[in-house]
Amino acid sequence: MKRIYLAFAVLIMITGCTTTGHFKVPEGSDLYIYQRPEPVQIKENGEVTTKPFFWTAAGVPPAAGIPYRLEQNGNVLKEGRLRTKFRVVSLFWPPFAAIYWPMGFNPDITYDLVNDKQE
Repeated sequence: MKRIYLAFAVLIMITGCTTTGHFKVPEGSDLYIYQRPEPVQIKENGEVTTKPFFWTAAGVPPAAGIPYRLEQNGNVLKEGRLRTKFRVVSLFWPPFAAIYWPMGFNPDITYDLVNDKQE
């Protein structure tokens, strides 16, 4: 029984520290999320996993959401905001996750930054 509790605790810790989304971006471009200095790593299947976001990322684009920037060879191709989803797991990771990291990517949609669709 202890192993089950330990496994559950580890699972909560891992999920509480990341958010994952699926992206389509122009080939050869770099995706910068939330004004972070380094571009995110995009896997072959379009999956991006990163740290969650503060309350300032809450809301619906174009006025609110997670700011992003697409660059290619140092030139900005596109800027905008991404739809977010409240991370329920942040409620179970008190006190810091609910305060500092409550917002994440919406795992139920694909962020198609080629055709400007978030569905």
